[in-house]
Amino acid sequence: MDFNQTKNLRLEPTYVANLVYFDIPANEFVTNGVENSQFIDRSTVDLFNNTFFVNDLAKVELDFEINNTIARAYTINVKLFNANGIQIDTISIDVPSYYGAPNVITKKEVFQGTRLATLKNTTRIEMTLRMASGTALTESSTGNIKMRSGITAYFVIQ
Repeated sequence: MDFNQTKNLRLEPTYVANLVYFDIPANEFVTNGVENSQFIDRSTVDLFNNTFFVNDLAKVELDFEINNTIARAYTINVKLFNANGIQIDTISIDVPSYYGAPNVITKKEVFQGTRLATLKNTTRIEMTLRMASGTALTESSTGNIKMRSGITAYFVIQ
């Protein structure tokens, strides 16, 4: 066995995982006859406390797919915050109203170089779903807005 070969070993694993999923029916935007135009979800991220991620992560891709069958437009903002609570990046996705035709929006965000260094400082993610103005929704409104998202992480281990 020639153990000197291990000096030139380079591994490039890729990991794929689900990130966020939601499916909100139109009538859930109405409570007691009052329209709620905004949903906010906050999550703590401790992934980047792991030295494997900090040292060997070479690239990250975030993929988003939104399917809107509600007759209202939306904006989805994914905000990244550091340990001091300072917003360090934003991903914004505009979703048009549904008018009877397929309404699937896709977006890919790539983090490499300086932007990857910023991502590694993320400790909290805040996702805001904001409905644009338009014809009021009721408890009997139809349709829904669905989002699927995933993360692909590329590593280089030497």
